[in-house]
Amino acid sequence: MPVNQIDTHNEPLTLYFIYDSHCPWSYATTPVVAELLQAFDYSETHLLHCAYFNGKNAPKPKQIEQVSALSSVEFSDAFKQANHKANSIKVANFMSWAQSKQADKEFELLQMIQQQHFVEANPFNTREDFDKLINQYKLSPSNKVFKDAISHEAESVLAGIAEIGEAIGTAAFPVLVMTQGDEAIFIDHSLYLSEPKAVVEAVRAELAALEG
Repeated sequence: MPVNQIDTHNEPLTLYFIYDSHCPWSYATTPVVAELLQAFDYSETHLLHCAYFNGKNAPKPKQIEQVSALSSVEFSDAFKQANHKANSIKVANFMSWAQSKQADKEFELLQMIQQQHFVEANPFNTREDFDKLINQYKLSPSNKVFKDAISHEAESVLAGIAEIGEAIGTAAFPVLVMTQGDEAIFIDHSLYLSEPKAVVEAVRAELAALEG
């Protein structure tokens, strides 16, 4: 275990992050997830792409302004000026493939995808849009990843998201949940967008309360 990680001396920890790669709020929550991954020793992490953006909708300019005001993530002028509907289906397929084939790189891949989408204005609509990522990480995703329909693997992820949403009583996203045994900690990401590091002490206190 890395020296900067926190050992809870108890039941294993699991982290769930429900997101959409093309969602500005999910983008702003990713640094919070990064702090959690660095600070705690998880037995499992589940990065669950909800595929909300299906080519018929897109983030509103006002939403991007709100995220910019509340966090330090970057949105390029090229992204802001892009006049297209967002479609995250291929990324959902790609991330479900990565989960099964390259799980150790999954979070890093998500960070790179968000960087390319929100800063480099890469829409990830075609296979060619993934080439930079594929070449950099020497990946070999299957052709079904780049179809316009949700893959079978991504559908399984959506089923898991539905179960979590039912358990916590909301279908909203992004969602951050940490479990320890039968106990669950719902982490309000909105409290930490401006200072992601603050989530560590808050979660440490929650875990101490469970142990007490």
